[in-house]
Amino acid sequence: STKDEKDYQVEFVKSVSNRYKKESSEVIKALQNAVINNENTFEKIMEAVKFCTLGEITHSLYEVGGQYRRNM
Repeated sequence: STKDEKDYQVEFVKSVSNRYKKESSEVIKALQNAVINNENTFEKIMEAVKFCTLGEITHSLYEVGGQYRRNM
């Protein structure tokens, strides 16, 4: 991709994060609580993708569950 395309994508992600700041914090907390309580997370993830970036969702899951490391 070109530099303009990359710059556009970075700005788009920033604008989405800023636009849905309140909603994203609420759905992230709900997702983290579902993980902590060993509940089905699919519904919470589907709600989170409406307001959060993939990076925000991944980071929130990492905070409560750690990083998966495969045994070699």
